[in-house]
Amino acid sequence: MTRAPGRARRPQVHRGVELHCGMQFEEEARAQGHVAIAGIDEVGRGALCGPVVAGAVVLGDGFDSTDLDDSKRLTRRQRERLADRIRATAGAWATGLAEPDEIDRLNILQASLLAMRRAVEALPERPDALLVDALTIPGVELPQRAIVKGDALSVSIAAASIVAKVTRDALMRELDRQHPGYGLAHNMGYASEDHRAALRRRGPSCIHRRTFHGTQRWLFA
Repeated sequence: MTRAPGRARRPQVHRGVELHCGMQFEEEARAQGHVAIAGIDEVGRGALCGPVVAGAVVLGDGFDSTDLDDSKRLTRRQRERLADRIRATAGAWATGLAEPDEIDRLNILQASLLAMRRAVEALPERPDALLVDALTIPGVELPQRAIVKGDALSVSIAAASIVAKVTRDALMRELDRQHPGYGLAHNMGYASEDHRAALRRRGPSCIHRRTFHGTQRWLFA
């Protein structure tokens, strides 16, 4: 992976170790005989409202992985540009989501896993191995590798995080038009001060997660 001189991002550091997004895990999977390797990640897990959205991406041979990185480290413009590249030139991609009522019924971890499984099942071609950010997905009968901080280490997981983030942000901007007053178009449903203040004034909407600490009844007393 290359980047223009002077534009390199400072690497993330986790527990004293620098994290570099590259092809190491993909190459290890290929050495084991796997060909269609899908990266899986989710976004929206910590939000107070809206869906959790997962991405699944098989980059495929010849994909230009320049600038792929954890979606949280990219600007909106960078994410959208990279998402366009992934959608146009990756071997396969898909998204899956779990709605707020499913989050309340299942809990956020199980709903995140459900969204991931739906993303894998929505891929136009079945992969033969999965690289997953920090988790393993139950109910998916494929070899899986859970990678802590995977979105900062694996270009496939980074691509999945970018597609998921761009998809969810677009959904939240639409939900802002349907449910104005919470600032969803800029806070994306997370617990910003303006969002929490709006919850105190207005109470939760039908897209708020009622089981989340930040939206429980005590907040509006």
